[in-house]
Amino acid sequence: MTTRREFTKSISIGSIGTLALGAGSCTGKSKQTEPVIWPSEKVNLAFVGISGKGGHNLKMMKDQNIVALCDVEWGEAQQKSFDAYPKAKRYRDFREMLEKQKDIDAVVISTPDHAHGVIAIMAIKMGKHVYCEKPLAHSLFEVREITKAAREKGVQTQMGNQGHSYDSIREFYEHIKAETIGKVTEVHAWCDRPAGGGNVSFPHGIIRPTGDFKIPKELDWNLWLGPAADRPYHPLYLPRSWRGFIDFGCGALGDFGCHTLDPSFWALDLGSPESVLASTSNLLDVKYDTYATASIITYKFPKRGELPPVKLTWYDGGLLPLNDDRLRGLKYEDCGALVIGEKGIITHGSHGAGGYKVLPFDKNMEIKTPPKLLERKKGHHADWLEAIKTGKPASANFNYGGPLTETVLLGTAASLFRNRELLWDSENLRVKNLEEANAVVHPKFRTGWSL
Repeated sequence: MTTRREFTKSISIGSIGTLALGAGSCTGKSKQTEPVIWPSEKVNLAFVGISGKGGHNLKMMKDQNIVALCDVEWGEAQQKSFDAYPKAKRYRDFREMLEKQKDIDAVVISTPDHAHGVIAIMAIKMGKHVYCEKPLAHSLFEVREITKAAREKGVQTQMGNQGHSYDSIREFYEHIKAETIGKVTEVHAWCDRPAGGGNVSFPHGIIRPTGDFKIPKELDWNLWLGPAADRPYHPLYLPRSWRGFIDFGCGALGDFGCHTLDPSFWALDLGSPESVLASTSNLLDVKYDTYATASIITYKFPKRGELPPVKLTWYDGGLLPLNDDRLRGLKYEDCGALVIGEKGIITHGSHGAGGYKVLPFDKNMEIKTPPKLLERKKGHHADWLEAIKTGKPASANFNYGGPLTETVLLGTAASLFRNRELLWDSENLRVKNLEEANAVVHPKFRTGWSL
């Protein structure tokens, strides 16, 4: 008798705030879902990174078989996850976990960005299904290799841009395809990071921190560094501040781009941009260890069939689109986007259109419900688990999440070369006009680490 595990391995994978609305407006709300208990055989899951987002992912898939937990730090936060799943085997090194434990069906990766690639590639090459938090990896080269490996091995994958499974992103998609606001030529997206408060803040625009600090006994610093260049431990790097550091994270755009750009990237079939240009707040004569405190990054996407070219502009650090006659009266909060067409604007929130509004230029225009083109999902984690059990690819599988992440990371790369437009050759994964930028596209790994 063929088990579910054997069967699935044989199948190939194929906020914005409240706005003042005029007559004829239309709204859509995001839908949060609870963990789904599937009636079929449960999946044996291993988790790499088990606090923070990793802890949330654990809770969302708690009804599966949690067989292994891995983290380079065994502090108080990690101990909560260990205690919640006492039957799961514990590891510090993901390589040891994957090599020793043979009952793992699938791996969930919730580590800092710089470790995504090496973990995902090893798991995929061993035939494990993979759920990986966004952005899919730290560099464009790693993203391309992960996407290729997943396709070749036929494993089921999902990137952790959770809003891609919301009902609202599907409704947004259907409005765009129905041309409710006409042909779209302009997109503006923003996020207040790193200026945002609370636990989402992380340092930008600073030089490398110095000082002699003792490594906490709970932390394996060498494993935490992984493929990143060696440097002394500093408490500023973790648990959350790593996002702002160029060697470890992908900055504000890398943090939220896979969420906020997702609706437009999907519905407009954007594909790869022709070029990207960044204007940043950093002084040209200062070599920072972190990304700029504020950026405006402009992508140019070519014509796609009958679809016109699109100019997409990203803003972070508290910067916002400049008001013009079309945008007067709009209120901007936190993170979100404006998608501008011939007949009107669709605004949406940060997570996969999480709450969208259709605002026609003609306030008397009737907004019709567009034809339903896409099936609705039971939840982002459930979508991946169902893919493992049925062989039907999840909606944000790496064939989709990979190209989306490449677009995001091209913007983060451009932010390191202020006011220098990068001409992009997607087929060959290289910047055509600035060889220095290709060292960011395809970075070197620390000795002993490779994909």
